[in-house]
Amino acid sequence: MQSESQIPIAAATKRRFAVSLAVFYSAFFAVLGTHMPFFPVWLKAIGIDAAWIGIINALPAITRFTTLPQVTAFAEKRHAIRAGIMVSVLATAIGFSVVGLQQQPLALFLIYALTCMMWTPTMPLTDAYALRGVARYGLDYGPLRLWGSAAFAAGSLACGYLVDVIAPRELIWVIVAWAVVAVLASMLLQPLHDLGRRTPERHAGRALLRDAGFWAVIASAALIQSSHIAFYTFSAINWQLHGISGLTIAVLWTLGVMAEIVVFALSPRFSLHPSTMMAIGGAIAVLRWIITASEPPLVLLAIAQLGHGFSFGMTILGTMNLLVQRVPSHQIARGQGYYAACNGLLGAATSIASGAIYARIGDGVYYVMAAMAAAGAILIWSARHRLMAQPQSEASGG
Repeated sequence: MQSESQIPIAAATKRRFAVSLAVFYSAFFAVLGTHMPFFPVWLKAIGIDAAWIGIINALPAITRFTTLPQVTAFAEKRHAIRAGIMVSVLATAIGFSVVGLQQQPLALFLIYALTCMMWTPTMPLTDAYALRGVARYGLDYGPLRLWGSAAFAAGSLACGYLVDVIAPRELIWVIVAWAVVAVLASMLLQPLHDLGRRTPERHAGRALLRDAGFWAVIASAALIQSSHIAFYTFSAINWQLHGISGLTIAVLWTLGVMAEIVVFALSPRFSLHPSTMMAIGGAIAVLRWIITASEPPLVLLAIAQLGHGFSFGMTILGTMNLLVQRVPSHQIARGQGYYAACNGLLGAATSIASGAIYARIGDGVYYVMAAMAAAGAILIWSARHRLMAQPQSEASGG
């Protein structure tokens, strides 16, 4: 039994972990929030043609299912997830700095490819670190993760403002600045003693990949999350064609992020099983894409955007909670790597396919996305009994 003097120390350690992780999530997602919408703008500003922009922008998705799983597995094997995060964001800041000095397409491609190899593992490593802390300290993932969503929105809005203030050729240095902030924030992350140091690592990855329940989780999550790809790529273009102003488009996107933040904030009160949460997320995604495909009035479109809190937010909450239950702590980084790889592979394929589909049937692409989300919801719902009956635990070791 803990003495009274020990309890405040444990509470302080728990608080330091939560605060430092929230700060890092904020800094890292600010990088994402500036990079995603404005890196292509910078590429165009320095004279890179559309074909090369498409090729260069495909690199993050490609590294998610090629080099990323190897990086996360290596960090896990060396019991160095926190160190891996720190090295990853430092390499990212250096890489973007070198990218900013380039103007030739081939040089950009090669340097950006190397940068992405170190950058894309940051998210799964951070989630692995977060999930270990969630299990260790009895925290909830949602309230920690919401700071990332808030920073993503703030970073996008801030960079959007800067587009009208600074030359587009200078936007890369905004991304670099946020990457440097992420490096500083990574230094605040608290050490977590690895629970699996005495656990044999041999064949750990194979055992995880033989787990049908684990595959059901990551495959259904990839289907539901990848159903958002067409929206991310074509929503602004499509809405402009329908006469919606740029300010209104920004408000619609912000509504989705705000709904996501609310869901994360309220998640400690949810009593649903994580598999049910994922199924609900998939079902809401189906409804959202059907509404979006039908060229709805603005009010109905805004309501559909609020569904992002469920289609994305509730899906990721269910996924992370299932990974905590399903994957032993000493394999959580490897599990996150496989999850990111599955997402990356399906996301890249969906991105390529959605472009061709949108060119042919326009808004009809959302019906295809609805079918993907439905497949994900059906898969996780059909696996719910297996996932409820056979949770993993530290004691079992997998």
